[in-house]
Amino acid sequence: MMKRQMRGVYVVEFAIIGVLLFVMLFGVLEMGRLYFTVNTLNETVRRGARLAAVCDPTQPAEVEKILRRAIFNDITDSGASNLVAGLETADLTLTYLDAAGAQVLSPSDTTGSNGFRAIRYVQLRVDNFPFDLLIPVFGQSLTLPGFRAILPRESLGRHAEDGVSPEITPC
Repeated sequence: MMKRQMRGVYVVEFAIIGVLLFVMLFGVLEMGRLYFTVNTLNETVRRGARLAAVCDPTQPAEVEKILRRAIFNDITDSGASNLVAGLETADLTLTYLDAAGAQVLSPSDTTGSNGFRAIRYVQLRVDNFPFDLLIPVFGQSLTLPGFRAILPRESLGRHAEDGVSPEITPC
C-alpha cells in the first residue's frame, strides 16, 4: 500500500529539482556570454583607439576602416561585428582631442591650428550597448555601461624620420 501512494512523488521531486537545475545552467551560460561581451567591448575600444592613434584621420575612408577593424571585421566587411551580436560601427564614437581634452572639430584640416596639428589624444567610446538575454523566461535586454579608451596620439599615419617619404601610411 505504501509503495502505491509514493508512486508520483519521484516525478514531482524530479520536476522541482529539474527546473532549478536548468535555471542555474542557463544562468551560468548567460553570465558567461555577458562576461565575454563586456570583455570584447573593452577590447574593441582599446583596439580602435590604438588604430586611430597610428592611422590618418584626414580621410573619412580611413576612419571607417579603423572602426571596421575595431569591431573585429575585415576592412571590406560593412555589416555588424562577427564576434559580438548587434555591434556595428555606428555604435562607436571616435573623437580626436586636443591637449586640454576638448574635441578637435576638424581633424581633417591639415592647415589650420585647430585641426590635425591640435590632435594630442584619441578617444573611442561605446555607449548604451544593449545585451539581449537568451533565457526564454527572462527575455529582456540589459543596457551595458559605457566603455571608453583614451590614448595619446602617435604618428597619425605620418612619418617624421629622415629618409622616409612624407606620404601618409595606409592603415
